[in-house]
Amino acid sequence: MNNNLNVSILLSAYSQGIFPMASKSGHIDWYCPNPRAIIPIETYKPSKSLRNILNKKIFEIRINQQFEEVMRSCALPRSADDDTWISEEMISVYTELHQLGYAHSVEAYVDNELVGGLYGPCLGGVFFGESMFSTVSNASKVAFHYLIQILKTNDFELLDTQFINDNVLRYGAIEISQNEFKKRLNKGLAKSCLFAMSAS
Repeated sequence: MNNNLNVSILLSAYSQGIFPMASKSGHIDWYCPNPRAIIPIETYKPSKSLRNILNKKIFEIRINQQFEEVMRSCALPRSADDDTWISEEMISVYTELHQLGYAHSVEAYVDNELVGGLYGPCLGGVFFGESMFSTVSNASKVAFHYLIQILKTNDFELLDTQFINDNVLRYGAIEISQNEFKKRLNKGLAKSCLFAMSAS
């Protein structure tokens, strides 16, 4: 695919199950893994420890208030030898995607300070989870829990998490074949789902 990132290319890529990652030099590489990692929306259940945290109401959850800041926080290296795959070009184009209503963030706050969150593109009934961060313990787990509630409430079809790893396994991620993924993707793209928190 074209290495020049823009909104049209991103929308076309995600609709085909393809996503970008930047190399250290900023070069954009494109991926469509087989097998593909997804998190089944309908089978997700919070752990007992997370339920205890939710009951304490430590975090205030908001959506789409600081999308770019969530991306920038996700782009920060986790350790001294860690390289980010989120380039400045990606932050710019995904923020534009967000402004057009095609990407969303779920954010966790303590005393009005952003302390965790996640973001990803959203097409039809499909949410493509890209990355998450936390500066306070459990903030990203709570943000993810609310993401699932949003997806369940609004009848989303698919939560894509791209690659399997320890982080997504803790949320119930599974691997499916590329063919199965594309079937679910097409079914989700045919839907029209609202990305909004329940009023209750």
